[in-house]
Amino acid sequence: MTQLSGFHRERIRSVLSASLLMPVITIKHPDDAIPLCQALFDGGVRVMEITLRTEHGLNAIQAVREALPKAWVGAGTVTSLAQYRQAETAGAQFIVTPGVTEAILEFSLTSEAPLLPGVSTASELLLGYGLGYREFKFFPAEVAGGAPASKPWAVRFPMQRFAQPVAFVAKRPGSTWP
Repeated sequence: MTQLSGFHRERIRSVLSASLLMPVITIKHPDDAIPLCQALFDGGVRVMEITLRTEHGLNAIQAVREALPKAWVGAGTVTSLAQYRQAETAGAQFIVTPGVTEAILEFSLTSEAPLLPGVSTASELLLGYGLGYREFKFFPAEVAGGAPASKPWAVRFPMQRFAQPVAFVAKRPGSTWP
Protein backbone atom coordinates (compact mmCIF):
# COMPACT_ATOMS: atom_id res chain seq x y z
CA MET A 1 0.00 0.00 0.00
CA THR A 2 1.34 3.42 -0.96
CA GLN A 3 1.99 5.89 1.86
CA LEU A 4 2.06 9.67 1.98
CA SER A 5 5.54 10.89 1.12
CA GLY A 6 7.75 12.84 3.48
CA PHE A 7 7.65 15.70 0.94
CA HIS A 8 3.84 15.94 1.10
CA ARG A 9 3.78 15.63 4.87
CA GLU A 10 6.41 18.37 5.28
CA ARG A 11 4.63 20.61 2.78
CA ILE A 12 1.35 20.45 4.74
CA ARG A 13 3.24 21.09 7.97
CA SER A 14 4.81 24.17 6.34
CA VAL A 15 1.38 25.43 5.33
CA LEU A 16 -0.05 24.93 8.82
CA SER A 17 2.90 26.56 10.56
CA ALA A 18 3.04 29.60 8.24
CA SER A 19 0.14 31.38 9.92
CA LEU A 20 -1.85 31.22 13.15
CA LEU A 21 -5.04 31.54 11.11
CA MET A 22 -6.24 29.74 8.03
CA PRO A 23 -9.20 31.75 6.78
CA VAL A 24 -11.75 29.79 4.77
CA ILE A 25 -12.72 32.27 2.06
CA THR A 26 -15.81 32.06 -0.14
CA ILE A 27 -15.69 34.49 -3.07
CA LYS A 28 -19.14 35.60 -4.22
CA HIS A 29 -17.88 38.29 -6.62
CA PRO A 30 -14.66 37.97 -8.63
CA ASP A 31 -13.52 41.53 -7.87
CA ASP A 32 -13.43 40.77 -4.13
CA ALA A 33 -10.72 38.09 -4.13
CA ILE A 34 -7.55 40.16 -4.42
CA PRO A 35 -8.55 43.05 -2.10
CA LEU A 36 -9.76 40.67 0.62
CA CYS A 37 -6.70 38.42 0.41
CA GLN A 38 -4.37 41.42 0.21
CA ALA A 39 -5.93 42.84 3.40
CA LEU A 40 -5.53 39.48 5.16
CA PHE A 41 -1.93 39.18 3.99
CA ASP A 42 -1.17 42.76 5.08
CA GLY A 43 -2.61 41.83 8.48
CA GLY A 44 -0.19 38.92 8.83
CA VAL A 45 -2.25 36.02 7.47
CA ARG A 46 -0.01 33.94 5.22
CA VAL A 47 -2.29 30.96 4.52
CA MET A 48 -5.65 31.23 2.74
CA GLU A 49 -8.12 28.53 1.80
CA ILE A 50 -10.35 29.70 -1.08
CA THR A 51 -13.39 27.47 -1.36
CA LEU A 52 -14.83 26.02 -4.53
CA ARG A 53 -18.38 26.70 -3.26
CA THR A 54 -18.96 29.34 -5.94
CA GLU A 55 -18.12 29.58 -9.62
CA HIS A 56 -15.42 32.15 -8.75
CA GLY A 57 -13.22 29.89 -6.62
CA LEU A 58 -10.80 28.61 -9.26
CA ASN A 59 -10.29 32.01 -10.88
CA ALA A 60 -9.81 33.57 -7.44
CA ILE A 61 -7.10 31.04 -6.60
CA GLN A 62 -5.25 31.85 -9.81
CA ALA A 63 -5.61 35.63 -9.34
CA VAL A 64 -4.53 35.59 -5.69
CA ARG A 65 -1.54 33.35 -6.45
CA GLU A 66 -0.39 35.87 -9.07
CA ALA A 67 -1.06 38.91 -6.85
CA LEU A 68 0.38 37.46 -3.62
CA PRO A 69 3.24 35.11 -4.52
CA LYS A 70 4.46 34.95 -0.90
CA ALA A 71 1.09 33.70 0.42
CA TRP A 72 0.09 30.04 0.67
CA VAL A 73 -3.12 29.76 -1.37
CA GLY A 74 -5.12 26.57 -1.27
CA ALA A 75 -8.42 25.24 -2.56
CA GLY A 76 -11.13 24.25 -0.10
CA THR A 77 -14.38 22.32 -0.32
CA VAL A 78 -12.80 20.02 -2.89
CA THR A 79 -15.16 17.07 -3.26
CA SER A 80 -13.99 15.25 -6.39
CA LEU A 81 -10.88 14.26 -8.31
CA ALA A 82 -11.95 16.60 -11.12
CA GLN A 83 -12.02 19.55 -8.70
CA TYR A 84 -8.67 18.47 -7.24
CA ARG A 85 -7.11 18.53 -10.73
CA GLN A 86 -8.75 21.88 -11.59
CA ALA A 87 -7.48 23.42 -8.37
CA GLU A 88 -3.94 22.24 -9.08
CA THR A 89 -4.16 23.71 -12.59
CA ALA A 90 -5.35 27.02 -11.08
CA GLY A 91 -2.23 27.07 -8.89
CA ALA A 92 -3.54 25.84 -5.54
CA GLN A 93 -0.60 25.03 -3.27
CA PHE A 94 -2.66 22.72 -1.08
CA ILE A 95 -6.10 21.10 -1.10
CA VAL A 96 -8.67 20.88 1.70
CA THR A 97 -11.66 18.54 1.63
CA PRO A 98 -14.78 18.58 3.80
CA GLY A 99 -14.56 14.79 4.12
CA VAL A 100 -12.54 11.92 2.72
CA THR A 101 -12.87 9.26 0.08
CA GLU A 102 -10.35 6.55 -0.71
CA ALA A 103 -10.06 7.92 -4.25
CA ILE A 104 -9.13 11.45 -3.11
CA LEU A 105 -6.75 10.21 -0.42
CA GLU A 106 -4.97 7.91 -2.85
CA PHE A 107 -4.84 10.50 -5.66
CA SER A 108 -3.26 13.04 -3.35
CA LEU A 109 -0.39 10.69 -2.53
CA THR A 110 1.19 11.56 -5.89
CA SER A 111 -0.38 14.93 -6.65
CA GLU A 112 1.49 18.21 -6.85
CA ALA A 113 -0.69 19.92 -4.22
CA PRO A 114 -0.71 18.13 -0.86
CA LEU A 115 -3.98 17.35 0.89
CA LEU A 116 -5.35 18.45 4.25
CA PRO A 117 -8.22 15.96 4.56
CA GLY A 118 -11.38 16.94 6.40
CA VAL A 119 -12.56 14.42 8.99
CA SER A 120 -15.33 14.29 11.56
CA THR A 121 -15.31 10.63 12.55
CA ALA A 122 -12.74 8.16 13.82
CA SER A 123 -13.38 6.05 10.71
CA GLU A 124 -12.35 8.92 8.43
CA LEU A 125 -9.31 9.58 10.59
CA LEU A 126 -8.34 5.89 10.43
CA LEU A 127 -8.67 5.87 6.65
CA GLY A 128 -6.26 8.82 6.32
CA TYR A 129 -4.00 7.62 9.11
CA GLY A 130 -3.54 4.28 7.38
CA LEU A 131 -2.16 6.09 4.33
CA GLY A 132 0.27 8.18 6.37
CA TYR A 133 -1.69 11.37 6.95
CA ARG A 134 -1.07 13.04 10.29
CA GLU A 135 -2.59 16.49 9.70
CA PHE A 136 -6.34 16.89 9.33
CA LYS A 137 -9.07 19.50 9.27
CA PHE A 138 -11.75 18.71 11.86
CA PHE A 139 -14.90 19.50 9.90
CA PRO A 140 -17.54 20.58 10.59
CA ALA A 141 -15.86 21.38 13.88
CA GLU A 142 -18.64 23.37 15.52
CA VAL A 143 -21.33 20.83 14.67
CA ALA A 144 -19.10 17.93 15.74
CA GLY A 145 -18.32 19.40 19.17
CA GLY A 146 -15.36 21.68 18.40
CA ALA A 147 -11.80 21.23 19.62
CA PRO A 148 -12.86 19.34 22.79
CA ALA A 149 -14.45 16.63 20.62
CA SER A 150 -11.13 15.95 18.87
CA LYS A 151 -9.09 15.64 22.09
CA PRO A 152 -9.93 11.95 22.77
CA TRP A 153 -8.41 11.09 19.38
CA ALA A 154 -5.04 12.42 20.57
CA VAL A 155 -4.74 9.43 22.92
CA ARG A 156 -5.17 6.94 20.07
CA PHE A 157 -3.40 9.01 17.39
CA PRO A 158 -0.63 10.96 19.14
CA MET A 159 0.99 12.10 15.91
CA GLN A 160 -2.14 13.67 14.38
CA ARG A 161 -2.73 17.43 14.22
CA PHE A 162 -5.87 19.40 13.44
CA ALA A 163 -5.99 22.68 11.54
CA GLN A 164 -8.12 25.43 13.09
CA PRO A 165 -9.73 27.26 10.15
CA VAL A 166 -11.73 30.48 10.41
CA ALA A 167 -14.51 31.19 7.88
CA PHE A 168 -14.63 34.38 5.81
CA VAL A 169 -17.18 35.27 3.17
CA ALA A 170 -16.18 38.15 0.92
CA LYS A 171 -18.95 40.77 1.04
CA ARG A 172 -19.42 43.65 -1.31
CA PRO A 173 -19.98 47.05 0.36
CA GLY A 174 -23.65 47.62 1.12
CA SER A 175 -24.59 43.95 0.82
CA THR A 176 -26.53 42.17 3.53
CA TRP A 177 -25.19 39.17 5.41
CA PRO A 178 -24.50 36.58 4.11
